[in-house]
Amino acid sequence: MNTIDESLKDLTEIRSMMERSSKFLSLSGLAGVSAGVVALTGAGAAYFTLNRNETLEQQRNLLGFFIYDAIAVLTFALGLAIFFSVRMAKKKNLPVWNHTAKYLLYSLLVPLASGGLFCLILWYHGLVILIAPSTLVFYGLALLNSSKFTVTEIRYLALAEIVLGLLATLLLDYWLAFWAIGFGLLHIAYGILIYVKYEK
Repeated sequence: MNTIDESLKDLTEIRSMMERSSKFLSLSGLAGVSAGVVALTGAGAAYFTLNRNETLEQQRNLLGFFIYDAIAVLTFALGLAIFFSVRMAKKKNLPVWNHTAKYLLYSLLVPLASGGLFCLILWYHGLVILIAPSTLVFYGLALLNSSKFTVTEIRYLALAEIVLGLLATLLLDYWLAFWAIGFGLLHIAYGILIYVKYEK
């Protein structure tokens, strides 16, 4: 009986070692929560700015504000994600930067860069209303593409982002609400799930 128990223990340790080497496990749930809070703050700023500028002509002149708002959200969200992930990696004695992290970053960057260029092309053609839905779709594709290098729960977040992006494209008048749900509420829910399941 002891031999069977020892064999099971060895198999568990081998599986854990393989998972550590093939998965990026330092992605913190708090990073997701903080990114969601930052996104909701940015969406709130956009909402109040839109309401203060009620005419269509005034709203068309707000493109610069929306770009700065999006850049600020992205910068703060990435900064907090890096901070919490590095902190968790140190806490668990996991490497922050290894070959798995490189593959994860590459698989994220290709769809994200493509999406960024696609949004710039939309802007060039004056199709600004499609930019927010496109960011959700390409972000979801980036998450789905990178899901094989991290926790499996990220696939559900990826699919939800893609669905929200498509719905936002169909219901363009509600683009800001879909954007806030996708980048804000879903990130918070995902972050809490990851924190409870893997960190608590």
